[in-house]
Amino acid sequence: MNDISPQTQTELEAAVFRRLVAHLRERPDAQNIDLMNLAGFCRNCLSNWLKEAADERGLAISKDASREHVYGMPYEDWKRQHQKDATAEQQAKFADGHAKGH
Repeated sequence: MNDISPQTQTELEAAVFRRLVAHLRERPDAQNIDLMNLAGFCRNCLSNWLKEAADERGLAISKDASREHVYGMPYEDWKRQHQKDATAEQQAKFADGHAKGH
């Protein structure tokens, strides 16, 4: 990818982000705790990164707005419709991952 312009690279990366967000919206069965345990990030991380990028550019985007962008609906609605209680095994794996610096 060294032979493409910075603008094209940005456009490709933006397209990948949009596709990842669309994929996660289509897969509410992929629980955030499972994403964290497997990959070290989840939908909330994506929304936080989006807000941080906006903040760095002086754009006023609220945490709720960034979450709604990633989830495709208000966060509380998504939790009510899709989030399941984490099992003891999921919680233990999450705690172990955080202890190791994830």
